[in-house]
Order: sequence, then structure tokens, then C-alpha cells
Amino acid sequence: MPSRAHARQSESPATAADADAVDVLRLEQATRGLRSARPELSAATPAPLWQSGALAGGLLTLLVGLIIAPWAASMVLLAGLSLPFFCVVTLRGLALVLSRPEDHERGAPRARAVWPTYSILVPLYREAHVVPGLVGALTALDYPASALDILLVLEASDPETRAAVDAIRLPAHMRVVVVPDGLPRTKPKALNYALSLTEGEFVVVFDAEDRPEPDQLNRAVAAFERAVRSGERLACVQARLNIYNPSETWLTRQFTLEYTALFDCLLPTLQRLGLPLPLGGTSNHFPRRVLDVAGGWDPFNVTEDADLGIRLARMGWKVGVLGSTTWEEAPATFAVWKGQRTRWLKGWMQTFLVHLREPPRTMHELGPKGFLGLVVLMGGMLLSALVHPWFYVLFAHDLVTGTLTSAPADPAARLLWQLGLFNLVMGYVTGAALGAVAAVRRGAGGLAGHVLLMPFYWLLISYAAYRGLWQLAVAPFLWEKTEHRARGDSREPPDEQTVSSRLYDGA
Repeated sequence: MPSRAHARQSESPATAADADAVDVLRLEQATRGLRSARPELSAATPAPLWQSGALAGGLLTLLVGLIIAPWAASMVLLAGLSLPFFCVVTLRGLALVLSRPEDHERGAPRARAVWPTYSILVPLYREAHVVPGLVGALTALDYPASALDILLVLEASDPETRAAVDAIRLPAHMRVVVVPDGLPRTKPKALNYALSLTEGEFVVVFDAEDRPEPDQLNRAVAAFERAVRSGERLACVQARLNIYNPSETWLTRQFTLEYTALFDCLLPTLQRLGLPLPLGGTSNHFPRRVLDVAGGWDPFNVTEDADLGIRLARMGWKVGVLGSTTWEEAPATFAVWKGQRTRWLKGWMQTFLVHLREPPRTMHELGPKGFLGLVVLMGGMLLSALVHPWFYVLFAHDLVTGTLTSAPADPAARLLWQLGLFNLVMGYVTGAALGAVAAVRRGAGGLAGHVLLMPFYWLLISYAAYRGLWQLAVAPFLWEKTEHRARGDSREPPDEQTVSSRLYDGA
């Protein structure tokens, strides 16, 4: 099917000019729509004065305190960190107990007489080499082609990917949308632009390297149908993401453990507890009308997925976890991993700050439990990444000075010291246990032993967190592109995905 740009070549000058004007309006809406309608929910809107002042004042106070009275300042800092760290440890512990594989095995999706139209948005930028594999994966979806509306969303500034798509004879249910060039050049802006051209009752986002299980769309429709029957306000179902190249490098093994624990254990636990659920960047399934009401994606937030998940929760909608897997590629090199993880952590910081611009309003919309989950858990995970390396500094200091095993004499300080030590030890224990258990449940028990190297991986996450914090200050909308490879470039055995899928056939 030709792209809209190709079709326009045969139009009359007047018709082409009208189409260009429509494109300009569509691009403006995709870029500025949320900011214009709900500026307080857009990362493009500058932080309120109180928020900037509180962050700057708190940091200055901490630095001055550490210089003038380091022991007292350390105790105050430890007291402030103890609650969020304890909550993160508790969440991991609950995930070990509450997340069970049998919760997600509902059998094969049922056949249906009427198939709702499904729009699939696949944003592509500098992805020419993965186009053939992508088209093959989308063609393999077990959903009637007559009910599919697949949009390959390209950027006007990326002629290489455009040429790769043009070289393939696309099926009739696939079409090309070219996003006019403009800033910010981000995935959410491209998604907003393409959303206005979709025809489906349901919408899902896939990334270029994704390999969704063939029946995933059918399972998503079934989940929404169950929600309608039960009266649940279900806005989105998030498929489980996992990795098809775990054995390639040390980084891919750690990435796989992290992803498996997150999507198989932590997110289902958040759902079970009724807490806000930040979405992953792909395999998010929505009723189209929900996206229209929510304002689409924020083109200025570099983790638009996590932001949208919190925004939906504030609007009273629920997000569920779908027992179907989408297989992705883990970054195999530090250079690629660093850029991707920096963007993720920077985007989480953006999301956290955006939704705490008006704390009373956010608390009213999320409720006390949801607000606590946002502040303590999301904030705690960000703080964990930033604070983690300083525990090693403190450990080294106490080791050198001989105070490593001596608790403070003051009872209050001793209690804080013991709580901090508990959080540190249990943070490692619960993190490693969750990764190992999740890997075993996935049928990837060979990865379980690699949890012992998690502390080193967490140090890399801390590096990316500080890099993201710096970018948040100097380049908040910078989108560091994750480079993907053609599936054949992975050194992973070709049957691993099939084996894992059979061992963990979610529903």
C-alpha cells in the first residue's frame, strides 16, 4: 500500500495544498495538544516555582549540612530515605508472594463471530535493517487481516527507513504514515500524529524489534470484554515484555532478569494492590476512545508510557497486565544500554515531577493509597538509583575507620542505623530472590545464578540515573535513540523464544 505522501503526488495542486494544511494542523495537535488542553500534565510546561525552590533548597541544605555537621546531616538523610526504601523492599517481598504463574493462565482465547478493528502503531526511526523482520512478525499475528489496520509510522527526516519499507510489498492491511519533521522528534509525537489517522476500535503500540505472541490481540480483546461485563473501567492492558537474546552478554542476562521480575512479578503485584501502574514502552493495548479522552501521549516526556499510565490512574481508569508476551531485544553493549537507560530514568523523573506539581489534586484523584504508591514507590526507586553508590562510599569509609560493625551509641541513631542496614541487606536479598524466582517461572532457571551480580548492574543504573538527572537540567527533551539490530544479528539460539513461550503460556 503506498504512503500518503506517494499518493499525494498524483493530486492537483489545490488538493495537495489543502492536504498540506491539514498535515500542519495535525502535526500541531500532535505536538501541542496536551500542553494546550492540560498544561499541568505536560512535561513541556516549566516546573512550578515551589517545586524548583524545594529541590534547590533541599539540595543546598543537604550539602551545607554535610559540610558543617556531617553526622547529624547523615542521620536526617537516613531518616528521610528509610520509609521509601522500606516500601520498595516490602513491594518486592509482596511480589514474591502475590505474583503466581497460575493467575495468568486462562487457556486459549475464544473464537468470535465479530472481530473489532485493531489499529497497530509501529513508530520507526533509523530502523531500515529491521523492517523485513518486523513485517514478518506483524504478518504472523493471529487476527483477521480484514480487521487489522497496521500503521508503520516513519519520520520525514529518515529516508533510509522509508526506502526499506518501499522496497517491500506490504499487505493490504499495512500502510505507511510519514510524520513531518519538527521538534521535538520523539516517539510520542509520532504516535499522536498517527493516532489521528487510525481506524480501529482498539489501538496497540509495538516497537520495531518486537515479536508479540500471535494471539496477543485476541487476548487483549477478551480482557476488555471481561472488563465491560464486570463494570471495570479498564483503560489499558500491558503485555509482558521479555528478552529473546538473554545469553548474548552479561548485560543482556541482567536486563532479562530485570525485565522478567518487573513484568511477571512487580507489575501484576501493583495491579493486585490497586496502585498506579506505569506502562512499559510497547505492547500497550487501549480502547481508542480512552486515548482520545486522555489526550494521547505527551510528546515532551521521554517515557511517555509511564506518564500515560499515571495519568490514566488519575482519571479513574484501571490498567491491567495481560498474560501474553512480547519478545524484545536487550541492549548487548554498554553504549546502547547507557543511552536507553538514561532516557528511561530521566523520563521517570519527568513523570514524577509532573504528577507532583499539585500534590493535593493528585492525592484527591489517586486516593491516599494510590498517591502513597506514586510518591513512595516511584520516588523510592529513583532515590535508590541515586543513593545506591553512596552506600559503597559509606561502607568503604567505615571499613577504613574501623566503625563498620559498631552501631551508634544514641538510641535514635542506632535505630536509624539498624533500619538502614536492614533496608540495604533486604534490598539485595529481595531483588535477587525476585529475579531468580521470576527466571525459574519463565523456564529460564539457568539465569537464576546471575542474580549474584545484580549489585554491579545496579551501579550501572546509578550511573545512568545521574546522567539522566544532568540531562533533565540541560536537555530534558533529548531522545537518545536505542539502536536495534536485525533479529538474525543476535547470537541467541533460534528456539529459545519458542521454548520459553511454551513453558510460560500466559493468557
